[in-house]
Amino acid sequence: MGAYYEDFEVGKTHVTPGRTVTDYEVAAFAGLSGDFNSIHTDREFAATTSFGEPIAHGVLGLAIATGLIARTGLFDGTAVAFLGIDGWKFSGPILFGDTIHVEFVITSKRETKNPATGLIVRAIKIINQRGEVIQSGDTTLLVRRRGDSA
Repeated sequence: MGAYYEDFEVGKTHVTPGRTVTDYEVAAFAGLSGDFNSIHTDREFAATTSFGEPIAHGVLGLAIATGLIARTGLFDGTAVAFLGIDGWKFSGPILFGDTIHVEFVITSKRETKNPATGLIVRAIKIINQRGEVIQSGDTTLLVRRRGDSA
C-alpha cells in the first residue's frame, strides 16, 4: 500500500528511478496520439531544425513522468484522482536515448470536506542525464486518508 495523506510531509523531496527514452517509444506514442509531426518522426527533417535530431513529444515526457512517479510506490492504492496540472513548462527537448528521472517536492496539502481524502500538491521536475530540468510544473492529487475503507 502506498502512503496516505497523513504520511506526506510538506517540503519533502522524492526522487524516482530513471528511464531511457527510445525511438520505439516515440513511434508508439505517435501512433497512439496521432501526432506524427516531422520533428518526432522524420530524421532528415529533424536534422534541419535547431535540435539537429528528432525529439520526443513533450507530453510523452509528462506521461513517462507519471509512470516514474508510480514506480516509487508512494501512491499505490492511495491515489484517488489526478486533479490538475498548473504552470507546466517545457524547458528543453527530450532526445532519443536521453535518460530522465523525476524529482518532486510536496509543496502543500489540505484536508477536504470528505474525511476519506486530502489534497496534495507536488512541484515536479523532469531532469535528464545531464542534470538539465527539461519540464516542470505543479500537479494536484487527491489521496486517501487513514481509515478510508473505500
